[in-house]
Amino acid sequence: MLIDYKKATVYQEDKCILKDVDFHLEEGEFIYIIGKVGSGKSSFLKTIYAELDIDDAEQAVVLERNMMKIKRKHIPQLRREMGIIFQDFQLLHDRTVEKNLMFVLKATGWKDAAEIQQRITEVLNDVGMAEARNKMPHKLSGGEQQRIAIARALLNKPKIIVADEPTGNLDPETAEAIVTLLKNITRTGTAVIMSTHNIPMLDKVPGIVYRCDNGTMKEVKL
Repeated sequence: MLIDYKKATVYQEDKCILKDVDFHLEEGEFIYIIGKVGSGKSSFLKTIYAELDIDDAEQAVVLERNMMKIKRKHIPQLRREMGIIFQDFQLLHDRTVEKNLMFVLKATGWKDAAEIQQRITEVLNDVGMAEARNKMPHKLSGGEQQRIAIARALLNKPKIIVADEPTGNLDPETAEAIVTLLKNITRTGTAVIMSTHNIPMLDKVPGIVYRCDNGTMKEVKL
């Protein structure tokens, strides 16, 4: 099991956002987190990559780490085993797509130039953006930038991809293409958790669904 939360409580500063959360993630699963703005979707996702602490739970394990006891010095290694995708892409606009990806690889310990180039080629092919290698991010559409953000998340062959409203800034057709791409990634064994307010997407690209509502987060059947 990649994630195992039992009776976990999520706080934002001193405010209880979610209580008694039971959440489980297995290899290759595709999970939606839905709910209104402010219902706790992003806060929950932040606990997975240790942006928010979990102090109160029967169990809170992510990639074999006890999230109630994890030390700050061990968080970078945890994050290297996952990919994180944001609504606003967070690409570096002063360098090409290739150099955006190279920056991440070098920052996470890759040294061999040939291996770096090969991995960049692989992930750009995976997201259908090989032709964008030498382009600047601002020359790309929103959907293309999000594909590059997904390529960046794939660089270190993550066990989990966490995507926080990855289609929030995209038109419906582009959004569906991005979610389909994320769903296809699960075929490799990587699990994907994404928050969304795009409820029609759940019919087009099915997955397991958890709903945040009134301080709780529970699996639902739609």
